[in-house]
Amino acid sequence: MEPPCSSESIYNLIPSDWKEPPQPPRYVGMYQLFKAAVKEDMQKFKTAVKTMGPAKLEIPSPKDFLKKHSKEKTLPPTEKKFDRSEPRKPPVPLRTDHPVMGIQCEKNFINTNAADVIMAVAKKPKPVYVDRRTGDKHDLETSGLVPKYINKKDYGVTPEYICKRNKEAKKAQEEYDNYIQENLRKGAIKRVSDEEREAVLQGLKKKWEEVHKEFQSLSVFIDSISKKIRKQKLEEEMKQLEHDIGVFEKHKIIYIANK
Repeated sequence: MEPPCSSESIYNLIPSDWKEPPQPPRYVGMYQLFKAAVKEDMQKFKTAVKTMGPAKLEIPSPKDFLKKHSKEKTLPPTEKKFDRSEPRKPPVPLRTDHPVMGIQCEKNFINTNAADVIMAVAKKPKPVYVDRRTGDKHDLETSGLVPKYINKKDYGVTPEYICKRNKEAKKAQEEYDNYIQENLRKGAIKRVSDEEREAVLQGLKKKWEEVHKEFQSLSVFIDSISKKIRKQKLEEEMKQLEHDIGVFEKHKIIYIANK
């Protein structure tokens, strides 16, 4: 059998400018996957000579080599030169020389000291107290045994800030009383009588005792959700009752709004 002619080959049907598409790699590593993005970021945020110094440095000249004694510090020039013709200090006395004897001072130190003592003001002794039989001394002024503060001019006087605070509290109480009286006249609120207040207080206490007894009758082991919910509910109810009892015991006068 003869081979087919080249003009009749099936490959002639493929365009001449057609290129085979690149095949995707079977496995692309983590670094190969982001290689292009990393290169782009490096070129984008790169700063020239940021940490390595200037790109080009001046080359030192061979003539500027280090010379001997070039780094030694030079002393400043002396202002005064030494002159041998200047007079010298008196010589040290010899061992055979004797000091001048017979020179006496005319000042009478005994009389002077006596006069100073007589004319001096006597020192007041420091007040102390002894609290033991062995003679331990302590400062009396800082001990609190001396009436020091009661002799002050402002002792027992009410400070200004307390007077100011009392005036503000009195003014606020008057405004509150006026507000209550106005609402009482309008009929918006009414005052709870002492009998009603005492009855409500006793009822709250009785209710608290009932809830507390029910709380004490709970099982020791709280191992189910229903038991946990019941215990939490009783605790919240007791807490609210304690708050209400405290309010009624603290305030003797109670007002309630009319519906």
